[in-house]
Amino acid sequence: MQGALPPSNDQAVELLVKLFYADLQRIARRERGRLASPAATLGTTALVHEAYLKLARQGAFKDHAHFLNTAALAMRQALVSYARARLREKRGGGQAAVDIETVDILAASDERLIALDEALNTLEQTSPRLARVVECRYFAGYSEKETALALGIAERTVQRDWTMAKALLYEALGAT
Repeated sequence: MQGALPPSNDQAVELLVKLFYADLQRIARRERGRLASPAATLGTTALVHEAYLKLARQGAFKDHAHFLNTAALAMRQALVSYARARLREKRGGGQAAVDIETVDILAASDERLIALDEALNTLEQTSPRLARVVECRYFAGYSEKETALALGIAERTVQRDWTMAKALLYEALGAT
């Protein structure tokens, strides 16, 4: 008995992204709700579409967890790219120290967002898992449960890693 041919890789990726598009919208909407100034960053639709474009270029996803992890990274990259572009347009550069506990990532100034991204890049070199936890919790706004699913670790591990990552970033950003 012959069945239908399996979809091509491009079709599979398109289908998977469409299935989880509602998740992207929910995450972006939640993050936009935290905005102090909605004009300060990408709008909800723009953030979802930027993440969608990155996800569509990604290729195949192993599973839902891989998709969530990749979506968190895509949102981080979209937000940081947007902040860098705004800085180039406005002031040509500059960075300021940031307190990790008081920064709302979408309401943060462009300088603070870039400083956080650079500190996160440094953290990633010593502890990639801690950096992934920050991407999921901070940039994508995932809950502990969603982060655990995305990274394939226990919720308790997410809690410990989140605490450690915040402390390390706080130190790296020069906050006292």
